[in-house]
Amino acid sequence: MRVLMIGDVMARPGTLAVLERIEDLREQHRIDLAVMNAENVSGGSSITPQAADELFAAGIDVMTSGNHIFDKREVIPYIESEVRLLRPANYPLGTPGRGMWEGEVRGTRVAVLNLMGRVFMPPTHDDPFRAAARLLASLDEDVRVRLVDIHAEATSEKIAMGWYLDGRASAVVGTHTHVQTADERILPGGTAFITDIGMTGSYSGCIGMEREDVIARFTTPLHKRAGHSTGDVRISAVVIDVDDATGRAREISRLSLKHES
Repeated sequence: MRVLMIGDVMARPGTLAVLERIEDLREQHRIDLAVMNAENVSGGSSITPQAADELFAAGIDVMTSGNHIFDKREVIPYIESEVRLLRPANYPLGTPGRGMWEGEVRGTRVAVLNLMGRVFMPPTHDDPFRAAARLLASLDEDVRVRLVDIHAEATSEKIAMGWYLDGRASAVVGTHTHVQTADERILPGGTAFITDIGMTGSYSGCIGMEREDVIARFTTPLHKRAGHSTGDVRISAVVIDVDDATGRAREISRLSLKHES
């Protein structure tokens, strides 16, 4: 199975890049399953039902998220009914939505698990390591392709999760920092890993936001809420090849693609 995992899609520039390129990317890389992080889709914070429907219709199969998923209140009833849009699985019991998706792709059973780290993150969620162990253990043995998005700030926490789940997950990929790392590899147990996939969006600012607004945050108390930048749009993703029979990853490749609309 060939899996495309797209890093934090930021605001309308990132969304348009995915909408315009997803069909081509699926064909070019012979993708069976396309997963993207929808944390920042709508205005840089959360996602609206309309935007989610648009992305699903274009060719995204499953969406993960993170700490901003509930910033738009209209997503709450949507995430309750749309099983393909995930929120972190280690949110407290009773949080709307689901943290794991199970489905079948070309006759192979697949699970996608969304986690959120705790280091330098809001203190609103439980231990991601215990949540990961519990949920992966709950899967039937024939669900061999298991993909994990760990949405976290600290590189050490994401790397620790990779090692913790080595041999138990087909892939553990990091999101949240909007900066793609160059440490993609297959761990000894057969788990594909990268500390952070990176951002899909505008690189003309600071992690997708207008650079003047962000600079003002660091240089003066008289700053405003940062708007999102629009130039130099790129798609950051990884392509992972997984053995359907064993669930072990065979290859992971980074993508960093300039997008011309």
